[in-house]
Parts: sequence; structure tokens; C-alpha cells
Amino acid sequence: MIGRLQGKVAEKQPSWVIVDVQGVGYEVDLPLSVFAGLPVLDAPVTLWIHQVIREDANLLYGFTRLEDRQLFRELIKVSGIGPKVGLAIMSAMDSRQLLRAIQHEDLQALTRIPGIGKKTAERLLVDLKDRLKSWQPQQMARLELPTGALLPDADPRAEAEAALVALGYKPVEATRAISAVESTDLDTQGLIRAALKGLAR
Repeated sequence: MIGRLQGKVAEKQPSWVIVDVQGVGYEVDLPLSVFAGLPVLDAPVTLWIHQVIREDANLLYGFTRLEDRQLFRELIKVSGIGPKVGLAIMSAMDSRQLLRAIQHEDLQALTRIPGIGKKTAERLLVDLKDRLKSWQPQQMARLELPTGALLPDADPRAEAEAALVALGYKPVEATRAISAVESTDLDTQGLIRAALKGLAR
């Protein structure tokens, strides 16, 4: 099993990255929080990997911190939460926000996430609240937003729109949501979060 990849960023889009490891390109699916912290093309990158092997696919999911991968693995243990929904959850909320929502049983915050209805949110709270107590607050102290340089010519609004589409929103909805964000100094991740708050109203 692949547990970690260390190489260079060969290509990236809001929902995935290709990591070049000694000439071999590994396509890795990402939550938006990880994408926002990726370095520029050809820069070195290290990702902690969760691998899923199926008859028809060999899928890799990447995280910049080991704690994020652990949280993702806890999420997909919950009935009805697969890797795709797990990525959507970790794209809509950073790890600290997610842990806080679970700790305080914030059902409303969880149901704002695309693809998470009330029953699924309730199941998340029941299944995860006690389980995650065992690794707080040590991991929480290390769960800070990733930092990294985006491409110099990257358009945060275009990237944010693409990310919302990747989460399942229609292109027209994504465009409208990003346009409604008034702040002009937000990065890609900030725009996504602001747009998601607007869409949840």
C-alpha cells in the first residue's frame, strides 16, 4: 500500500494533483484545503496517502498532514460516508472547524456541506464524537491551515468556481456564489468558504 508520496507537482486542479515521483506521475484526489496549500508547479511536495484498491480502480487520496489523513479515515468509517463525501466534508470545513462542529454537536454546520443531509449529519455526530476524543487536543494543536504558493498567474475566483463545480454545484450556481463574495483580498480557499456560506443561506 502507498502511505506517502514525495516528489514534484506536475499538474494540479482544484480536486486533484499529479505528483511526479522519479518520472512516474501519481494522480491524487484532494480536499480543497490541501489544494489551496499546494506549491507551484515543479516545486517539491509531500502528501500522506490513503489508498483504495477496487477491481476497476486504484485511487489515491492525499493530505499534507498525517492528522488530516487520520481524520479522513475516521470519516469514511461512518456508514454512508465514502471517500468522495469525505473529501467534500474536508473541502467545506477545515479540520479544526470539523472537529469543533462534532465536539459541539453543531448539526446545522454539518448539513450546510453539499451531500450531507440531516440523517447523515446525525450519524456523523453519534459515530465520531466519542471516537475523536481520544486524539484531541494533541492533534488539534497541529491542525492548522496549510500554507503554500499558488501559481503566480492563478486566478483565485476561477479556481474557486472550479472547486465548487467539483463539489457538485452547477456552473451557474458556482459563478453566482463567487460573484456574491464582496471581499477582494481572499485567496482561493477563503473564497470557497465564503461562497459555501452564501449557498447555505
